[in-house]
Amino acid sequence: MEFSFEPILYGIIFVAVLVLIEGIYLVFFGKSISLNSKVNRRLDMIQKGGNREKVLEQLRKEMNQHMNAGGIPLYSMLADKALRANIAFSPNALIGIMAVLSVLVFGMLSIATDAGLGVRLLIAAAMGVGGVYVWVNNKAKKRIAMLEEQLPDAIELMVRSLRVGHPFSSAINVVSKEVPDPLGTEFGVIADEAAYGRDISESLKHLAERMDMQDLRFLAVAVTIQQTSGGNLAEILHGLSQVIRARFKLFRRVRAITAEAKWSGMFLSVFPIFALIGINVLQPNYYDGVRETPYFIPACIVVGVFLVINVIFMKIMVDIKV
Repeated sequence: MEFSFEPILYGIIFVAVLVLIEGIYLVFFGKSISLNSKVNRRLDMIQKGGNREKVLEQLRKEMNQHMNAGGIPLYSMLADKALRANIAFSPNALIGIMAVLSVLVFGMLSIATDAGLGVRLLIAAAMGVGGVYVWVNNKAKKRIAMLEEQLPDAIELMVRSLRVGHPFSSAINVVSKEVPDPLGTEFGVIADEAAYGRDISESLKHLAERMDMQDLRFLAVAVTIQQTSGGNLAEILHGLSQVIRARFKLFRRVRAITAEAKWSGMFLSVFPIFALIGINVLQPNYYDGVRETPYFIPACIVVGVFLVINVIFMKIMVDIKV
């Protein structure tokens, strides 16, 4: 039996691309950009001798550099996710990484495979761009999940601070010192902006829009209403924290209930691809009898379209908004 290891090689190269991107990121930024540190990044930068104004300027530059980059060709599909992930790489740096990775993949394919020039170019471009996209998307999902989990505790911390008589700006500052990243640095930027004269409610609105988080929008609206109409902000925020915790609990329950359907949908979507890879690995000449017929390419296109439709409908069926 003849074996072909090219499909497996493509998967190994793609995994290597993801590892290489993470390695480049760690080389340039090290543990300072990690979300697992107990001391948030802003405090760490200040403790290392950084001027508060310069630290604020650097953090704001990193946070906003992707906001106005949506018009850059090829980068528009990454802009929103890179913004939520707070990727420290600039848009130009990410585009450069895509180009370098594409060249490296093309070189590896040229050495290790006998694929044609067009196939190598297409696969290299797909892996270079797709690798960066998958990496940024995973970073964004992880960061948003951590923000959602930290927010109720941060609001409760603000409530306790308000109840002992501190002003709201001081409550924000307490969160910036006591809460680790990513929320600690985000609230630290808001505290610094408030110290330099920016309205806190505007900073919260900006954060909510940048992260595209409904719970942060609730917080921004609650603070804005209290500032314009008055009321007991501590009680408002306490009620908001309870609502967020209830939503978070409901979301987890929904995720548990739909887990079976999600995995079934994932299996039904991925199985044909793995079956195709398996056939090509175990029997590379399996399709030789029909490959030259006029119906082969149209049939492949029809199957690909049905696979895409299947993925879309499976996602719609299990995507329940909470």
